[in-house]
Amino acid sequence: MSEETDSIDVGTESLDDKDLPLRSDPFKKYIADLRRYPLLTREEESKITRLVFDHHDMAAAQKLTVSNLRIVVKIAAGYYNTNLNILDLIQEGNVGLLHAVKKYNPHKGTKFSTYASFWIRAYILKHIMDSWSLVKVGTTQGQRKLFYKLNAEKQKLEASGIYPTSKLLASNFGLKEWEVEDMEKRLSHNDVSLDIPVYDGSDETFVDRISSSQDVEELVSGQCKFASLSKIVKKFRATLDDRDRYIFDHRVVAEEPTSLRVLGDRYQISRERVRQVQARIIKRFYAHLEANLADFGLQNTTINIGVT
Repeated sequence: MSEETDSIDVGTESLDDKDLPLRSDPFKKYIADLRRYPLLTREEESKITRLVFDHHDMAAAQKLTVSNLRIVVKIAAGYYNTNLNILDLIQEGNVGLLHAVKKYNPHKGTKFSTYASFWIRAYILKHIMDSWSLVKVGTTQGQRKLFYKLNAEKQKLEASGIYPTSKLLASNFGLKEWEVEDMEKRLSHNDVSLDIPVYDGSDETFVDRISSSQDVEELVSGQCKFASLSKIVKKFRATLDDRDRYIFDHRVVAEEPTSLRVLGDRYQISRERVRQVQARIIKRFYAHLEANLADFGLQNTTINIGVT
């Protein structure tokens, strides 16, 4: 393809001028440079991805990366607007591509470009969310103080056995309670990672479980909800005494609930008494959820507890 051609082939698709933002000279140069790297055939991709996965071949990894840089440009162009720098989006997407190269397993049968697209989108979306946060968070001296020190102060109090209420945090920072609550809401929606293990000790991440029919925006949104619900549950647990917290953890929200008999033996009470305590905890938990879901933008979220 000549440098005068105004399209970039991505598989069977093309990225035309009308699809791209207005371009600066560095962007034009980057696009021109991409034309030096030919796309891989299906057979070449199969061979190279196996070299990367089975033999950790660095030369193969580099070839796989550069041959897919055009996909990053195409995806980045879809998220571009005048408030964002296209080269920044591409840079973040390239980081996602590198992660895809590192983690892709060709023996699972998923096409590399499909797998890589989710990593690329995830990193671009993370960059956009972080950029949004920098604009929305920290416009006054007090807000900047909260932005950088709020979580550290909460951890310090929790380590001392003190529950970090908004009122206490506001007092410690010399700010108003509503300012702390507002900052907590803003920060709560940024704890999103697609690279965390599915469960403790697992090498498999959430991205490894993505199917070709899933939408990464929905996946990121789901992770946001999961992170927010985790905060709500953590806040509720802090209101329980040791016995109720144990029953909550091992009976109410456990994947495999401990039997009433075992819990009764542990606390020297009858099974019926355990059932009554459980019912009281569940009632309190639902009331806590109702009072807090709206604060995290989860008004329409349904929570079902399976134990009876």
